[in-house]
Amino acid sequence: MDGSGGDNGSMATPVQKRAHDAWRVYQYYLDKTTPHSTYRWIGTLVVFLIYCLRVYSIQGFYIISYGLGIYLLNLLIGFLSPLVDPELEVSDGASLPTRGSDEFKPFIRRLPEFKFWYSMTKAFCIAFLMTFFSVFDVPVFWPILLCYWVVLFVLTMRRQISHMIKHKYIPFSIGKQKYSGRRSSASSGGGSRAD
Repeated sequence: MDGSGGDNGSMATPVQKRAHDAWRVYQYYLDKTTPHSTYRWIGTLVVFLIYCLRVYSIQGFYIISYGLGIYLLNLLIGFLSPLVDPELEVSDGASLPTRGSDEFKPFIRRLPEFKFWYSMTKAFCIAFLMTFFSVFDVPVFWPILLCYWVVLFVLTMRRQISHMIKHKYIPFSIGKQKYSGRRSSASSGGGSRAD
């Protein structure tokens, strides 16, 4: 009844405004990193090495490392998988060609590279922060966890690779042809254009 005319849901406290402004700045810089994939991955490698040094130096938190490994394996499967699985769903949209006479349709990932990188980096940061709380340091025999994770990784990747071979798709752009446009021959132009 103070004559503002707005509903109470749109009134934000100063703390909410500052949090929103901080989130906008964070999102701005995150968006600026999008085209710089090499530097993003180098940064993630640095975060990974810091996490490994932390776990190695304190000789603990193996359960967190195991959970992190399972989460990263799940992210990797999403990164290597197509958006539309040819075995489960037949759609009129983007699908993988199964025969040589089929029309080429580009490989669309279920988890795009940027989201893969962002989720992985966030997971390393959260796991690193968890190593500062002793409640997460559950004593376990780490070689068993490591062996179990390696077996899980091998079985999962074997299944994923057989899926790639069966449906004839390559989730990487290394070695694929890229369109470079029409090349103009030197004799047809009659010299270089200076304007």
